[in-house]
Amino acid sequence: MGLDLINGIPAHVLFVHVVVVLVPLTALALVLCAAFPSVMRRFGLALPILALVSLISVPLTTSAGEWLERHVDSNALVRKHAELGDQLLPWAIGLFVVAAGVWWAYRRSARSVSETAGGAGGTVGMPLRVTAAVLSLAVGVGAGVQVYRIGDSGAKAAWRNGYSATAHADRD
Repeated sequence: MGLDLINGIPAHVLFVHVVVVLVPLTALALVLCAAFPSVMRRFGLALPILALVSLISVPLTTSAGEWLERHVDSNALVRKHAELGDQLLPWAIGLFVVAAGVWWAYRRSARSVSETAGGAGGTVGMPLRVTAAVLSLAVGVGAGVQVYRIGDSGAKAAWRNGYSATAHADRD
């Protein structure tokens, strides 16, 4: 894709922070918006936009990670991290699709309620809200668990035997 180094630092090391923050934040926002219409009312279009930014950050980070993988010593830990990293994109796509669906369903429901002047729109949307909440929870937990697994494997790949358990005497 292109961005490999930023100020001489591998871009992956910087981009990974965006993914680690935005994907779980998007998952949490999605679950809250799907479960509570009052939260969705406050989020509005910000929910699918947040999910889109999260989605875009995943292949950007993966691409930078593939560049970095070619520039470090290959070992089983690095390969495992790369393999897990490749598995995040479907979860990010799921977050975006469900977030867009929750936003669309909320907009549709809000429009129908306003057209019926406060009619029984809330009860009609209950099965849809429950389905959206369950889907949001499944995709959100899946994405969060995958981010954790990737981060854990990346930390092991980067830091295994790379530090001392005891402090150096000459550093205070």
